[in-house]
Amino acid sequence: MAEVPTSAKVVVIGAGIVGNGLVYHLSKLGWRDIVQIDKGPLPNPGGSTGHASNFIFPVDHSRENTHLTADSVAQYKEMGVFTQSGGFEVARTEERMEELRRRMSSAKSWGIEAHLVDPDFVVEKVPFLEKDQIVGAFWCPTVGVVDSLRAGTIMRERAMEAGALTVVPNVEVEGLDVEDGRIARVRTDKGDIEAEHVVIACGVWSPKIAKMAGAHIPLTPAVHQMISVGPCPQLAETEGEITFPIVRDMDTLCYERQHGADMEVGSYAHRAILHDPEDIPSIEQSKLSPTELPFTEADFDPQLEQAFELMPDLLGAEGAEIRYAINGLLSLTPDGLPILGELPEVKGLWSAAAVWIKEGPGTARAVAEKMTHGYSEIDISHSDAARFHDHQKTRAHVKARTSEAFIKTYGIVHPAEQYESNRNQRLAPMHAQQVEQGAVFFEAAGWERPFWYESNKGLLEEYGDAVMPREHEWDARWWSPIINAEHLKMRDAAGIVDLSAFAIFDVQGAGALDAVQTACVSQCDVAVGKVIYTPVLDAQGGFVSDLTVMRLGKDHFRVVTGGAHGMVDRKWFSDIAARTAAGSGGAVVTDLTSAYTTIGIWGPRARDIVASLTDDDVSNEGFGFGSCRTIEMDALPVLASRISYVGELGWELYVPIEQGARLWKVLHEAGAPHGAVPVGIGVYGTTGRIEKGYRAFGAELDGERSIVEAGMQRPKVKAADFVGKEAYLKQRESAPQSVLCTLTVDDHTSKSGIKRYMLGGEPILTREGERIVDGHGHGAYVTSAGSAPSLGKHVLLAYLAPEQASIGNQLAVSYMEELYPVTVGSVDATSLFDPANERIRA
Repeated sequence: MAEVPTSAKVVVIGAGIVGNGLVYHLSKLGWRDIVQIDKGPLPNPGGSTGHASNFIFPVDHSRENTHLTADSVAQYKEMGVFTQSGGFEVARTEERMEELRRRMSSAKSWGIEAHLVDPDFVVEKVPFLEKDQIVGAFWCPTVGVVDSLRAGTIMRERAMEAGALTVVPNVEVEGLDVEDGRIARVRTDKGDIEAEHVVIACGVWSPKIAKMAGAHIPLTPAVHQMISVGPCPQLAETEGEITFPIVRDMDTLCYERQHGADMEVGSYAHRAILHDPEDIPSIEQSKLSPTELPFTEADFDPQLEQAFELMPDLLGAEGAEIRYAINGLLSLTPDGLPILGELPEVKGLWSAAAVWIKEGPGTARAVAEKMTHGYSEIDISHSDAARFHDHQKTRAHVKARTSEAFIKTYGIVHPAEQYESNRNQRLAPMHAQQVEQGAVFFEAAGWERPFWYESNKGLLEEYGDAVMPREHEWDARWWSPIINAEHLKMRDAAGIVDLSAFAIFDVQGAGALDAVQTACVSQCDVAVGKVIYTPVLDAQGGFVSDLTVMRLGKDHFRVVTGGAHGMVDRKWFSDIAARTAAGSGGAVVTDLTSAYTTIGIWGPRARDIVASLTDDDVSNEGFGFGSCRTIEMDALPVLASRISYVGELGWELYVPIEQGARLWKVLHEAGAPHGAVPVGIGVYGTTGRIEKGYRAFGAELDGERSIVEAGMQRPKVKAADFVGKEAYLKQRESAPQSVLCTLTVDDHTSKSGIKRYMLGGEPILTREGERIVDGHGHGAYVTSAGSAPSLGKHVLLAYLAPEQASIGNQLAVSYMEELYPVTVGSVDATSLFDPANERIRA
């Protein structure tokens, strides 16, 4: 057995499915001097990989997760460790059937074969199920199981055969040393390893290891209960590990998976049983393995009864008994996504944590690509390890959110559904006034943001059917027609919007210009007082972000970006500043998010309202679009930025956070005679932007999309170098493989006569129902959907194959297994509402 070496290019901590995938993919990408260590023996060191049920359902509502799963399955098949069995998601209720219809939309969007089937089809494939318990099912023939331990061994051995890897099991990590903000060494009970990079890929132990370096991986070990019943006579004659399809009994939050002559039953229906990483028993203390804890029978009894309802003859067969029962540990995160990439606290320290078997090898490849190139073929930006704000890293927050979310593992989760736990973490200074105004709060990055205001309910009568009411409960859940009424009032008069959730950071110093020029596509060497909207790209020309930059001084730039992605953007700019600004005098990035609050005011009367509060010239000639400066408003010094994300005349107004409540109050007092009303994020983030065709990061813009495909290219490219410039220039010279288009729904009437309204994620098809595939091999789907009240239309954004991207082209959108006619209205960034931008520049 190898000894712990004294140095390495990279140390991978963990020999589960992800750690083994990482060493393999790093070796394929040319890395050498890789060291892999694990506290346990091989091939099963005692982590979650060793006790997982190992089945893979390929369809997820998330494109990112679905693509990572597809890549993983392809790798498993290449290694010869995947057995296709097919699988059912069974519905016992009509409510679940509706969710399975939504699942069909995702299957069609991602190009995965799936069918809705009746109970007869289910029992034909799985004859030991009780047909009268089943309303219908989602059938996916490509479901299968994988030998994850064998896959890990193969990948690890391939890296060793390449001469790239040294593996040392039974090694305990005792510390991580950080020097000058960068990882320096791994201290173990068998010796220290000097390292340039360290990857934490040890599942439930990951927070404990990260803490050694002063970093955070906010996940918690959580129990998933599983039993194995057998031998079952009905399964005795089957060949191999699995013959019958896997069954997810979705309404009872359980699954049943044949394993030879046994039937495994797993549950996500019990109470959330969470642990601390420090409390996981050692290998010596464990009867089975550290992540296979003693079974708590009382937690499982209700689910066992429900499983008996579905397959009584099999589970109750003579001689069949519970032969294996565990409280198996897995990793849960506060937002349900993995934690991938370089940790923001320490350079060279990476996370590949909270990854399930079904996404393991694909995720490992993506992280290896990020480590090598700075980007990955499959975009993993939603899982970026830098995304968490400080309060989201606390153990209390992690446990609160995972306790709430565990029961939703197989739950019916609405796309707009809000967490209830650990709310009111970040309150805008005008929060009390917003409560009085009847604000309905949604959360973003811990901030409580008004989504609409019940005080505006009277506008419903004013605007009547123009508010586009929604009849179906699902379409109207977490939504209100008041949003559309607020939108129309903003278009008629003015709307005042709380934008406190913006992330704000300054880049200052002699090297500040170099830093922002390198980070941003748009020209940032502009006059002081100019506002720049800009994409931010990675080296392959994919989107890292889109945001605004204000030049406040010769060596002073202020970056404003969305709260949800704000910490990732802050890390991106900080990293670039550290790399580029040293030779030009240096630059410092300072987070000012909690120092300032932002209020937006937009609408045709916005100038009248602002002018009534200031002696400064706010005319179009005196304060042009795309400019910013400090003005006095009712004795408050306010940094005013004349830009718009809703397509109206107006400003973003920045004040110190302690002055936000006063500014909110005086704006409403001054605005009342002009008809101004408070307007929620439902307008700012959806209706206002979608009428204008404005793109949103994480929806239309991500690492797999280009500026050209998004229709955002400018006539010229700046001379200064920036990240992604070479790739961007090549993209401009080539025909796009996909085109972002705006579509309108022509008829909302369903077969039942109820009008339905798409929410996003649905496939765009030909009128005949055929799938549309772009030059990347991706199917067309709705990236954003929402009301456009000024147009009286429901608007969809979607990337189409170039041959389908023509104005007037008649297509269809599939929603809950019905086709609705849509028409292409725009094939570039030209908006359907006010296409000449006259209102913004008035």
